[in-house]
Amino acid sequence: MIRRLLLTWKLAWSNMMAAKLRTFLTVLGIVIGISAVMIVMSVGSSAQSLILDQVRNVGSDLVIILPGESEEDGPPAIAFGVAITTLTNEDVEAMKKKENVPYAVSVAGYANGSTIAQYKNESFNVNFNGTSAEYINVENAKIERGRYFTLDEEASLSRVVVLGFTRARDLFGDIDPVGKQIMLGNFSFRVIGVLKERGSVAFSNPDTEIFIPLSTSQKLMLGVDYLTYARMKVNDEKNIDITKLHVERLLRDRHHLEFGEANDFSVRGAGTALDLLKKVTDALKIFLVGVASVALLVGGVGIMNILLISLKQRIRDIGLRKALGALNSDIFAQFLVEAIGISLVGTVIGVIVGIFVTYVVAIIVQNLGYNWPFILTFESVGIAFVIALAIGIIFGLYPAKKAVKISPTEALRYE
Repeated sequence: MIRRLLLTWKLAWSNMMAAKLRTFLTVLGIVIGISAVMIVMSVGSSAQSLILDQVRNVGSDLVIILPGESEEDGPPAIAFGVAITTLTNEDVEAMKKKENVPYAVSVAGYANGSTIAQYKNESFNVNFNGTSAEYINVENAKIERGRYFTLDEEASLSRVVVLGFTRARDLFGDIDPVGKQIMLGNFSFRVIGVLKERGSVAFSNPDTEIFIPLSTSQKLMLGVDYLTYARMKVNDEKNIDITKLHVERLLRDRHHLEFGEANDFSVRGAGTALDLLKKVTDALKIFLVGVASVALLVGGVGIMNILLISLKQRIRDIGLRKALGALNSDIFAQFLVEAIGISLVGTVIGVIVGIFVTYVVAIIVQNLGYNWPFILTFESVGIAFVIALAIGIIFGLYPAKKAVKISPTEALRYE
């Protein structure tokens, strides 16, 4: 059995080497397809890791409370641009009490907007975060210079501002901004601090934002008495689900919602956002792998094409082999092994090319300042070889069956 297989492989290999250029072009199709699949899977995994890490940087131990009802995996109600006023400062104060939400460590309310920030001749359109003094604890933010505002400054509508790292550099360059006055819209604010650089987080960049006391944001800048949303830091990730139940029960009581009546708020754990992002990125990877697989189909058609051409050129040889005692299974195996051999050779080269390109991409993106990991999984290499085997079998079957049907008598008379 082994001897027959070795003989079959030897014949298949000699046939491939007899037409090197044609074999090379056929192998090239598989190389392109396999390397494309490898690159998409590896780069996709790296991008997914980068996005999920950024969300984790916000804090996987956070509970997010949004105004308005929305589905667990759907967009928040405020995403539709409607001002919803059902979440208030009093709700946040109630959530801070241990008897109401025992696992909460810190809670911060937010009332956000945008305005023009100006210092001398420099001005930018900025997003401002009106936040509680607890923001530093909730978001794990660090101070680069100066300090964050206090509970007293929050309560007294103080016109103080803390700048994101990039926004401070945009407005002041190399000058220390602490103690300087800037204009936010029509109001003058004193800079009391600058946050450390954090980088993009999910779909926002706190480095380009500015932070003012919540009361100042609500009453001076926005003229509202409700919150855009609130965030709660929980003492342990394992307590996220029970904390969500505590918050829901508390807010339903506070909002006087009857049994069976829908919530006028939404409570989500950071894990929900992670799961949602993972589902989205997984779906995107599958889609891109599907697109890259088209190149593999083209490579498979190339294999079938070269085998059919080779079949016409070897009709007399096949007839002679059958006349000398070769079985149909030997002829069938020769063509099938040849197809699988071409596919596997292309796969080995494609995997090497895919690893090289993925590594180069990782180096380039890392040099641009992103925490981009080089990810190569045995799963992706294994999938590449399984696909190659399937391509070889699928596109080698038809030429192999056609070769088996050749009659020795007619083949020996074939010119």
